[in-house]
Amino acid sequence: MSRGQQQDRRAGALMERRRLLAGAVLVPVMAGAGVVAASSGASALSGPVKGRPAKPVPTTETDWQSVAATLGRAGTLIRGEYHHTAFPRTDLHVVSQGITVRPALALGSHVSFVRYSDGMTMTMGDLVVTECELQPFSDAVHAQGFTQTAIHKHLLAQNPDIWWTHIHGHGPDPVALARGVRTILDHTDTPPPARQSVAPPLELDTAGIDAALGVKGTSDGGVYSCVFVRRETVTDGGRVLPSGLGATTSFNFQPLGDGRAALNGDFAMVAGEVQKVLKALRRCGIDLIELHNHGLTDEPRLFFTHVWAVDDAVRLARALRAAVDLTNNAPATDTTG
Repeated sequence: MSRGQQQDRRAGALMERRRLLAGAVLVPVMAGAGVVAASSGASALSGPVKGRPAKPVPTTETDWQSVAATLGRAGTLIRGEYHHTAFPRTDLHVVSQGITVRPALALGSHVSFVRYSDGMTMTMGDLVVTECELQPFSDAVHAQGFTQTAIHKHLLAQNPDIWWTHIHGHGPDPVALARGVRTILDHTDTPPPARQSVAPPLELDTAGIDAALGVKGTSDGGVYSCVFVRRETVTDGGRVLPSGLGATTSFNFQPLGDGRAALNGDFAMVAGEVQKVLKALRRCGIDLIELHNHGLTDEPRLFFTHVWAVDDAVRLARALRAAVDLTNNAPATDTTG
C-alpha cells in the first residue's frame, strides 16, 4: 500500500471515529428530550434567524384541541395568540401568616402554548410544587427536554413549604410538548380539573379597586385579579412574546371581610425600575417576598418581585397604583377570543 493510500485510510478512520463519538453524545440528549426540541442549547436560544425574532401567528380554539386533549383539560385562547391552561393546586391546604390561601390567590400552576411564523411552537409555564415534589419534578423537566428558568417563592412563612418553578420549551409538534408537560405534572399531586361551581359574590369593593388601579379586574375562585402588561415588545429565545405572556404585573385580592383583603402580587420591571418600585412598596407597608427573573434570555431583561400584604383592599390598590406608575406597564385589555 502506498503512503498516500495509508494516509487516506487513516483520515477515513479518524472521520468515522468522530462521527461515532458525535452520535454517542447526541443519543442520551435526544433520548431525554423525546420528540420535544431541546430548548437549552445555544442554537435553540438564538431564534430562527439571528436579528429577526420569530413572531406569533394567529390561532383558533380548534388549533389547540389536540393539546387540550393531551393535557386532559380545556384551556383558554388569549387574544387569538396563545393557548393558556390552568392547573390550580386545589389539593393543597396552605396557610401563610395565619391566612388560608385559596388556589386562585397564589397556588395556580399554568402553562401557555404559542405558534410561531417559523412553524415552531413554544410553551412557557409557572408550576406550583411542594418541597417534597421539587427535586423529582425538576428531574422530569430536564428529562423531557424543557429548560427550568426559575425556582422561587410567592409566599412568606407558608405551611407546608411551597415552591414555584418556571419551565420553557419549544419544538415543531405542540402535542409532543403537551405530552412533555403532562409527564412533568405527573411527578406532582396536581389534581384533575374540578367541576365548575357558582362562586358567591366577593365581599370586596371591586369598583373601588378598579378605580384605584385604573384597570378592570376579574373574579375567579373567590379571588379578584387585576393585570397589567409591559408596553415594550418582549422577546425570549429569539421569539416575540405575545402581550401578557411571561411579562405581566398582576395583583390578586382574597377577601377577608370588612373590606379587607390578602394581597399576593407580582411586578414585572426592567432594571432601572426595580429600586424605585421596591421603595414605593415598602413605604406603604407591603411585604417583599422575592426579586428574581422568570426567563433566561428575555429582552429587555425583566425582573419580578412578589409581594404580600393584608389591609383594606382599596387602600392596597392605591398603593399598588403608585408603584405601577413607576414602570412601563399598561392595563391589560380584553384577554380572550
